[in-house]
Amino acid sequence: MVDLAFSTNAYARHSLSDAIYHIADHGYAGVELLGDEPHAYFPEFSDAARTELRTALDETELAVSNINANTATGYYDDAPPSSFFEPSVIRADADAREWRIDYTKRAIDLADAVDAPAVCLATGRPLPGTPPEKAREYLHESLHDILDYAEPMGVDVGIEFEPELLIENTDETLALIDDLDRDGLGVNLDLGHAAVYGEDVTESIRRSAGAITGVHLEDIVGGRRGKHYHRIPGEGDLDFRAIFDALDDTGYDGFATLELYTHPDDPDRAAREAYVELAAYV
Repeated sequence: MVDLAFSTNAYARHSLSDAIYHIADHGYAGVELLGDEPHAYFPEFSDAARTELRTALDETELAVSNINANTATGYYDDAPPSSFFEPSVIRADADAREWRIDYTKRAIDLADAVDAPAVCLATGRPLPGTPPEKAREYLHESLHDILDYAEPMGVDVGIEFEPELLIENTDETLALIDDLDRDGLGVNLDLGHAAVYGEDVTESIRRSAGAITGVHLEDIVGGRRGKHYHRIPGEGDLDFRAIFDALDDTGYDGFATLELYTHPDDPDRAAREAYVELAAYV
């Protein structure tokens, strides 16, 4: 049976603990923690903030579905509003790459502390001067280092693919998992990303069976080859009945996390309407 969770990244104008209390009010069983500003940017995430987080989780009894370590906008002094994947684990600059590896390890520490099963990680884009084949070498090296740290803790690392990144679809993600042959590596399956890339999302689920560390949900207008803009379920063209049937068919029994960072002006509406739309399927 799949449970519903909601990511704090929709609550970018709230503190982390406030976001957790709001999410609990809407009936979710779990919460995904944003491992970035304004919530848990690890170089500045103090012991007091960790205590406050633990208190909020204890009081709401929410489970943590995932630590979302895809972005690190806190790295920048003046980051623009769009999400950054830099510095990524495929950067040619060794110091920058090592910074991101260490950042991901701090996400794993938090996952271990709050009993989250996994962290998710996006690969980033190959930058000028770094051809894809070289970027893949950096990716493999980085992931082995990260997994050496994560596996003894029992924390999985889910690659989240996205169009235009080095790893941008189901085929490439599953090939990466096969190539590395590590027990702790899987896929954080964002079904909106699969739809935008042009995949059959239910086929993506079925092909990923046994490797799914977590699921991200949002609706997409246009479905296959639609625009990459996260909408509240029911506002786009994805067939959520078919999605949940496919998850059930594969035996997946983790969390499906709503990722609606596109609604910072009214995250409560997004959380409430998404829950109402999807509750019948779980």
